[in-house]
Amino acid sequence: MALLGIDLGTSGVKALLIREDGTALASATVEYPLSTPRPLWSEQDPADWWRGVCEATRAVLAQARLTGSDIRAIGLSGQMHGLTLLDKSGEVLRPAILWNDQRTSAQCDEITRLAGGKRRVLELTANVVLPGFTAPKILWVRENEPEVYARVAHVLLPKDYIRYKLSGEFATEVSDASGMSVFDVRNRTWSDEMLRALDIPREWMPRCAESHEVTAHVSATAATEIGLAPGTPIVGGGGDNAAGAVGNGVVREGIVSASIGTSGVVFATAEKFAMEPEGNLHAFCHAIPATWHMMGVMLSAGGSLRWHRDVISRGREGIGDSRLENGVHVERPISYDDLMADVASVSPGAEGLIFLPYLTGERCPYPDPLARGAFIGLTLRHTQAHLTRAVVEGITYGLADSLTLIRGLGVRINEVRAIGGGARSAVWRQMLADVFDAEITLINSSEGGAFGVALLAGVGSGVWGSTREACDATLKVTTRVEPSKDAAIRERYAETYARYREMYPALAGIFAKLQQS
Repeated sequence: MALLGIDLGTSGVKALLIREDGTALASATVEYPLSTPRPLWSEQDPADWWRGVCEATRAVLAQARLTGSDIRAIGLSGQMHGLTLLDKSGEVLRPAILWNDQRTSAQCDEITRLAGGKRRVLELTANVVLPGFTAPKILWVRENEPEVYARVAHVLLPKDYIRYKLSGEFATEVSDASGMSVFDVRNRTWSDEMLRALDIPREWMPRCAESHEVTAHVSATAATEIGLAPGTPIVGGGGDNAAGAVGNGVVREGIVSASIGTSGVVFATAEKFAMEPEGNLHAFCHAIPATWHMMGVMLSAGGSLRWHRDVISRGREGIGDSRLENGVHVERPISYDDLMADVASVSPGAEGLIFLPYLTGERCPYPDPLARGAFIGLTLRHTQAHLTRAVVEGITYGLADSLTLIRGLGVRINEVRAIGGGARSAVWRQMLADVFDAEITLINSSEGGAFGVALLAGVGSGVWGSTREACDATLKVTTRVEPSKDAAIRERYAETYARYREMYPALAGIFAKLQQS
């Protein structure tokens, strides 16, 4: 028997089959389009999601030479916050409005006012209202598309639309529901007070379960379309970050993950509910009963390094240069290994040069869309290698900001699991260990959310007794990096980080003025 994990991303869906011992059998990814009908808008057609899920699922079954009857259970993960509206007959009413859509700033302010102010919003939902969240999108539809709003009968998140297509059931789970701005994260249930304040009918909200619980079964109709067996159990699953944390074994307090992709995410498990007093961290339910997670997000982590590679380091002599090959000029792009060699050639602190990685604004710890990137301290002494070092250090300090907030809530941090592209660099892993003052580890899996929900499917179907047991049975640490034994190096990082933290408060007013020019 095998377990199926389905991870519905923004650019495509991934299906993953694993054995009951956690060994990967097959994976397939199917892409689908993203629509931007106006500036700052972001939408998708849920029909594209379903077609992608069917295609990816059939592909992994074929690769593994299995049939639908060989699948013991299914777990669902996916992009969070997206608004999928259905009418009373289960038909989609409009394209889904996605997590990265920015049309709802006015509705965020309106929700905060209707709920009684920021403090009351935090008391009710544990998070400030952000344009990416779901409730502001509901209000936007009410105000701008009343003919659509009048027909709404069901509100679903993206992965939960797939559950509906698989089973005909309207259900979600606590980790994904936490990001809707109408969920009581502390008590792991819908906030009736928030729903009343916003005049959103309670009956629109799906039944909410814990992430490992069986919520539905594959219907006969869906079975024919997707190639699965009727009656196959479907567990709650998880929002992409919680599912990814399960897939990386971040399921106990003391283990934190630091993801360095285009954006950066610091994710910490908490065994007691806690939230940052000003809402500068996300506080959501984890995919484990009676457990929560704190999450800090920086918008331009690896994205800052890619910008540096493509704009500043491009075309320098000997690296990324244009060469004549068989009479044709061929440009060899600068590799990230080249950039990491630069970093290793410069001492910590980059000789007084500091980079602020706010190239697309920032979310944590500064929820400021007007924040901007900057090099501070440039002199004639500095080379491209210094600039590269400063960029990588600036990204690391940005991640450390979230870690500092998490530590401030009393959450233990014993080990940080590095994931994403940045984790592949030994130089960067050592920097993380020194700046975070914590052990940095790598594990034996890189499948992320799809693997996490496949494990949850195993828990819900009885393969393992708990999610922690599932992670212990399948995930192992393969690399450990301790903070440097050289106290001078750690002190140099600490001094530079302290200066870094002074920069945004000093420049925030100037950033706002730049937006006006």
